[in-house]
Amino acid sequence: MSGGGAGVSGGATRGQSVSVRDFVERKGREKLVVVTAYDALFGRLVDESGVDAVLVGDSLASVVAGLETTLPVTLDQMIFHAQAARRGVSRSLFIVDMPFLTYQVSPEQALTNCGRVFQETGAQAVKLEGASASVLESISAVTGAGIPVMGHLGFTPQSVHALGGYRVQGREKGAAARLTDSARRLEDAGVFSMVLELIPADVAGEVTSAVRVPTIGIGAGPRCDGQVLVLHDLLGLNEHFTPKFLKRYASMAQDVRDAIGRFRDDVRQCRYPDDDHSF
Repeated sequence: MSGGGAGVSGGATRGQSVSVRDFVERKGREKLVVVTAYDALFGRLVDESGVDAVLVGDSLASVVAGLETTLPVTLDQMIFHAQAARRGVSRSLFIVDMPFLTYQVSPEQALTNCGRVFQETGAQAVKLEGASASVLESISAVTGAGIPVMGHLGFTPQSVHALGGYRVQGREKGAAARLTDSARRLEDAGVFSMVLELIPADVAGEVTSAVRVPTIGIGAGPRCDGQVLVLHDLLGLNEHFTPKFLKRYASMAQDVRDAIGRFRDDVRQCRYPDDDHSF
């Protein structure tokens, strides 16, 4: 890949792309930064900001399509958005979520679908949720074929109904041991990293210390090896999403309304287009 965009502190520098190996070697050395993107424009802007990885998340269900859960997102939809985002990403590690029921049925199904994502989008890794026996078999098959896999533990959005809604996981007695065991099983299956979502900070810290691969937290406290946020959330575009873990770094929803309002007023009052904006 050709390089471009802002350099990062440590890891890859300007002009160098971030590989899976770079990502893994950062564990314990420097925090990893992951941000989502779903189209070429935001893909380019996120990539130029110096993050370590761009994730095309099935979170596009809510932030792009306005759906209640990630469950309706199809493989074709993920591929479309991944193809678009990939056109903007030249340096960051490029990861694509595998949507619901594209990897849980059988290892053969998982390998076929993950292979399609790799071939059609230029992905460098895929992300699979959970650590059930069937998912672990699928991860082993996919990694065995040379496709890097990021795991996902804690709150797994594709299991939202089974988990009883959007709630913190791992608070009950023995939860830390169970999550640690699941994390080790994921590592044994071949994942190069794993997301820890909505887990108490101390539990996430125990899991992070128990595995050799990086953990990427979202609502899992500061002891993870890195953090991921949904782009629209950190930019303040999604005003109605206000979980405790979210820190907004901009208030762009109001900026968008203000800009469109000024355009509306200029058109209605015949200030736009003027001579400077006419041929």
